[in-house]
Amino acid sequence: MTATAPLFDRIAIIGIGLIGSSLARAVPAYGLARTVVCGDRSEAACAKALELGIVAEATTDLEAAVDGADLVILCTPMGSFAEMGERLAPRLKPGTILTDVGSVKQAVLRDIGPHVPDGVHLIPGHPVAGTEHSGPEAGFASLFNGRWCILTPPTGANADAVEKVAGLWRRCGSNVETMDAAHHDRVLAITSHLPHLIAYTIVGTASDLEETTKSEVIKFSAGGFRDFTRIAASDPVMWRDVFLNNREAVLETLQLFTEDLTALQRAIRWGEGDRLQELFTRTRAIRRGIIDAKQA
Repeated sequence: MTATAPLFDRIAIIGIGLIGSSLARAVPAYGLARTVVCGDRSEAACAKALELGIVAEATTDLEAAVDGADLVILCTPMGSFAEMGERLAPRLKPGTILTDVGSVKQAVLRDIGPHVPDGVHLIPGHPVAGTEHSGPEAGFASLFNGRWCILTPPTGANADAVEKVAGLWRRCGSNVETMDAAHHDRVLAITSHLPHLIAYTIVGTASDLEETTKSEVIKFSAGGFRDFTRIAASDPVMWRDVFLNNREAVLETLQLFTEDLTALQRAIRWGEGDRLQELFTRTRAIRRGIIDAKQA
């Protein structure tokens, strides 16, 4: 436990999956609050969180979970955000900060924003971290170390509330960036959403092969295919909601990718080795940049 004073008195985490349970572990590890509680629709998830000792209280009564909290973190699928806003926002006391961990930020402002009462501060956030695993058992306190967390506060957001949320993520080990919600969604469409869509497609193509060939694909999987299967093992509900809620940016990026893929197909067909080598050489620089940025 750090000697630094807690940022919050009572944190309520709604949804105790990978991100929620990692935050629950990070709270005591980094001295973020005096008490952390969770709310989850699943009785089994609540029971597991209590069994693991990562929360002081756990309940399926989500409204009760947020009572008295000075920070509420939504870690539920994005498709539930409109319902969560409608149900939970009226229960928040004045001065409470409401944030989230969703991968699409315009949707947060659209679905939750209208329900937030005066005196409650909505500060959307997105920790760019995760694994293909889910559930209360999957979390670990160091998940956010060295990763980015992007905050997308709405126009006129309370500056002190923004800084407190930023402080929470910094003490979890994250680098914090603030940007416009629409810009966030365009950036993440290329860096995260499109790669997941491609991974799901490639693994789906493999699953459609005849059984003999499919067994050989699994047996002789090289590193590239193994990486795709790891990505494609991510939470299907979460990614369904990501694509539905960021459809414009994803479709725009997918169109650009399709055009580039067509050009690559043409280069292979016509034996344009120089063009292929130029592309492969240029793209290596992106990998070097990611390694230099310590995001590998």
